Amino acid sequence: MSPPNDIDGLSHVELKSLAIVQFEQIAELQRMVAALRDEVARLKGGPGRPNIKPSGMERGTEPKPPGNSAKQKRGRGSTRSKITINEERTVKAVPPPLGSRFKGYTSYVVQDLVIHPHVVNFQCERWLLPDGSLMTATLPAGIKGHFGPQLRQFVLTQYHQGQTTVPRLVALLRSLGIFISKRQVLRLLIEGQDDFLTEARDTLRAGLSISPWITVDDTGARHKAKNGFCTQIGNADFAWFGTTYSKSRLNFLELLRAGHGDYVINAAALDYMRQRNLSGPVIDRLAEHSERSFADRAAWTAHLGRLDISALKVNPDPVMVATEGALWGSIKAHGFLPDTVIVSDDAGQFNVGQHGLCWVHAERLVHKLDTFTDQNRAAQATVRGMIWEFYADLKVYRGDPTKQQKIALQAKFDDIFKTETDFVTLDRQLARLNANKSELLMVLDRPEIPLHTNGTENDIRCQVTRRKLSGGTRSDLGRACRDAFLSLYKTCAKQGIALWDYLGDRLHVPGNKPIPQLPQLILARLQPP
Repeated sequence: MSPPNDIDGLSHVELKSLAIVQFEQIAELQRMVAALRDEVARLKGGPGRPNIKPSGMERGTEPKPPGNSAKQKRGRGSTRSKITINEERTVKAVPPPLGSRFKGYTSYVVQDLVIHPHVVNFQCERWLLPDGSLMTATLPAGIKGHFGPQLRQFVLTQYHQGQTTVPRLVALLRSLGIFISKRQVLRLLIEGQDDFLTEARDTLRAGLSISPWITVDDTGARHKAKNGFCTQIGNADFAWFGTTYSKSRLNFLELLRAGHGDYVINAAALDYMRQRNLSGPVIDRLAEHSERSFADRAAWTAHLGRLDISALKVNPDPVMVATEGALWGSIKAHGFLPDTVIVSDDAGQFNVGQHGLCWVHAERLVHKLDTFTDQNRAAQATVRGMIWEFYADLKVYRGDPTKQQKIALQAKFDDIFKTETDFVTLDRQLARLNANKSELLMVLDRPEIPLHTNGTENDIRCQVTRRKLSGGTRSDLGRACRDAFLSLYKTCAKQGIALWDYLGDRLHVPGNKPIPQLPQLILARLQPP
């Protein structure tokens, strides 16, 4: 905006309008500076943290309990019914006075924890066989190197659930009388964990194959001294984490393959390419060719070269769109995301398939606007109140959806997001949200999906904490183990299983109760009756 020729000649209203425009421009510049500052901070060691207070819309729209139940506190229940008595001791009283009568016992339960080193010297039998070779008795299951299963159970629980750093874990073990080095602790954390890696991968496959919805998000992560991104995929029954160097749509589609490495040209792949505006002749080349499945990226890249697609220099990039389509074809070919809605915070890389948007993030666009006048603040407050009321109506609709409510909510959405105020920046945000109407109102067609991605944000907070405590991973195996165990830990929590019990079963700790495979539990809970 160019300055006026004569400021002295402007009226009071014109000067006020000019000042408001300048305030908005200054706020925009401040946001740009903050974004640059966050980018510099991320390049130096981690992502910048936005200073945005939560709006409180989710909690504020919860229905109030009837009566005066807010003052009533629920009791925690009987402790004795939740614990197992391991030992009973009789406590003698001091000698009572003469004439006293014995009245039995009174019970007083005390919980304690016994932690001490337990060293076993296994005397393994050795037999000289008739052929001259030696046979040695096999050690019990769960022993790795010179460390038993309970020690491994303790180390894995402290590191992944307790989020203890390796140096502190080494110091703790040594203080308890365990002679162990940092290198040995690292080996316990990352070596020989193939079964856990496989179960984490199968957990993702089970969730993607049958879930009606998933929520997704990502956060910064460090690997090999480079900045990367950790993506979370999950719902109320499972969680999975994957760390890569990219947060592109191509990367997200690769993660959704759940460990498969193939590229497939099928009806789903071709539909995806059409939706992304890939040119018709390019689609025809791929559709008419006899080869439809490619084992890996090298085979797929060679195929694009043979069809002269790699040489095309047009917009959109045909190689990128065709590759995304082939990845989507692979996802569908393996039976993933059959009728699944992906709910995200409107980050572009997650906009694939049936896509819904988080209402908490949508409302935040209005909540975080900078206001400079009373009129601005009044308009913002009015619109936020309308959005909160609409959000409460959506909650009611999810519980008992009807066709009449659906029509009424669609009309109400238009009334809110087509509103014009005197606050220009607010009107722009409302127009942006109105353009996302189909994704924000996905819940009207699929009332089972959530209205927000709070579950994913809560899950991914562990990765944020780990990043602050330990920085990043240094090996590909370490990265894979960190992601896998975080996936297993969060999935166990959603299935009502303690990580300690889960590890005890998988590591063959004597006396531990059996825990079913997590993919089986997910399929059992999500399978329709």
